[in-house]
This record gives sequence, structure tokens and C-alpha cells, in this order.
Amino acid sequence: MRRILIAHATRYPHWALDDLYKLIHQAALGSEHAVSDEAHARERLTQELAGLGPGLEELLIDPISPASDVVRVHLRPFVRLRLEGEQLLDAFIRTAREFHGSADRVVEYANTAADLAREGLLRFDGDGVTEFVARMKEAGFPAVHHSPAFEAEYRPAYRVVARHKLPPDIIAAA
Repeated sequence: MRRILIAHATRYPHWALDDLYKLIHQAALGSEHAVSDEAHARERLTQELAGLGPGLEELLIDPISPASDVVRVHLRPFVRLRLEGEQLLDAFIRTAREFHGSADRVVEYANTAADLAREGLLRFDGDGVTEFVARMKEAGFPAVHHSPAFEAEYRPAYRVVARHKLPPDIIAAA
């Protein structure tokens, strides 16, 4: 997780605690919070794919967990490679239904982030990271949105999926 956190700190120098927590949350819990209605998930993905606009150049598949079992599939390269949206939607929905994350992993990854911050490798205050995650734990580890600064600077567009749920042609395109 250290490597992933340092890579994100380098790639996204304008991230905030919300964005750090979002990464940790997704790495530990996958996309379980993101799909309550399949039709709505399909509609959101279709709209997002159609209206992406410019944004940061990203890898198609971006591992966000230490074992690379949870990944972000970035939509701009997905569209550029002319991949099939239904396949991504299926992987996203199956991940939300079948991937069972761990709240203990959220704490573990947060402790790693706090240690990195104390070492000066993340731009955050280590105690601030610990306090932020403690508040999130008290609230039941809710999902959060990216910070307004992150949204404005990087225009994130991705879906969080379990890598093993991706079809071979998406993996091969990476």
C-alpha cells in the first residue's frame, strides 16, 4: 500500500484528505457502496462515457490495492480504446455485489498513510490522517466524494472493480 499511496501523492499533488480516504476506502471495500440500482448505474456510466471531456491522462487499469485485486478502470482510455461499456458495467455491478471488503483493511491502509505522512512522504499531517479516519470509522466508513479541488484539477472518471471480474479483452487492452 505504501507504493500505491506514494504513487498517488506524486500523480495527484492537489489531493485532499477526502481523496486519500476515498482511495483507501475503495482499496479496502471495493465498490460495494456504489450500486443500489442497476438501471441507474447503467445510465450514469452511459452519460459519463458520452460526456467525458478532457482530463488527466491515466492508465486504463490502475491497481489501488496491494495485491492488485481492486483496480480503477479509467474511462478516458476506455473510450479511446473503444472498449465495450456493457462489459465494464457488468464487472462493476458484479464487484459491488460479490466483492467483500474489510473495515480492518481500511484501518490498516489508513495507518500506512499516517506513517507515510509522518515520514514526510505525503503532504498530510499524520495525526490529521488518523483523526480523519477515526471520524469516518465512527460514522461506519461511509463513501465520500472527491474533494472539489481534486475534481477541478483532475476531472476523475473511473469505475472501481475487482480485477478478476474484468473480461479478458479489457485486461488485454491494458
